[in-house]
Amino acid sequence: MNSLIAGKVVTLRVDRRAEFGHFLTNGHEDILLHNNEKTTDIKIGEEVEVFLYHDKFGRMSATMSIPEIRLGVYGWGEVEGSRRNLGAFVNIGISKDVLVSLDELPLHSKVWPKKGDRLYITLVHDKSGRLFGKLATEEVIKDMSKPAPEKSYNMRVKGYVYRTKKVGSFIISDEGYRCFVHENERGKEPRLGEYVEARVIDRKEDGSLNVSFLPFKQEKMDEDSEIIWNYMQIRGGAMPYSDKSSPDEIMEQFEMSKA
Repeated sequence: MNSLIAGKVVTLRVDRRAEFGHFLTNGHEDILLHNNEKTTDIKIGEEVEVFLYHDKFGRMSATMSIPEIRLGVYGWGEVEGSRRNLGAFVNIGISKDVLVSLDELPLHSKVWPKKGDRLYITLVHDKSGRLFGKLATEEVIKDMSKPAPEKSYNMRVKGYVYRTKKVGSFIISDEGYRCFVHENERGKEPRLGEYVEARVIDRKEDGSLNVSFLPFKQEKMDEDSEIIWNYMQIRGGAMPYSDKSSPDEIMEQFEMSKA
């Protein structure tokens, strides 16, 4: 007998029709497959594969749209939005978004994921049996990743931030490489789930990469000099800053290091 547990894919028999859908059964329990959740026509007595979830009223329901993300199965979900007192809502491919609790998210909401960002999650139950999204652990990411090629220096990589901390951000690239960007190499801290691009600055023995969001030194110098030049142009070719100015003054005015 298939157990009717939210988050699982089961095969059930079509028992009877109703105005708003069909009731499916495992011989002991019935569950509604709403008309909006059918992806094809079905007949009484037919067996159909469905995904089980709780609708917005908390009732166990079925859908023929089978998501990649299920109990114990990880996948990428797209963030639809967030609420400060709850967490982030993620679209896993069914009509109801899944909540990733604020307990799973960074302490500072400024780096919480925004709409369009992506999180690598699985589904879990709370004590009441409700479905929640759970972020992949470092071990899960390590298992799904692959080593980067030995000649990786200066290679450009793109990918999603799967974990962020004060010390730095952790990225899984499109190719499946695990990447780390130290806080000193990232400038502005990216959001969890944000899609970013970085430059490889080192390859570690385990095949993971250290990367940087910062441009090459010469590129940075060119950019900084352009900012200073534009400022002087506005002020008629002069400015009240020099090598005697404090680092704080330079940072406040130009958002760059005095060095």
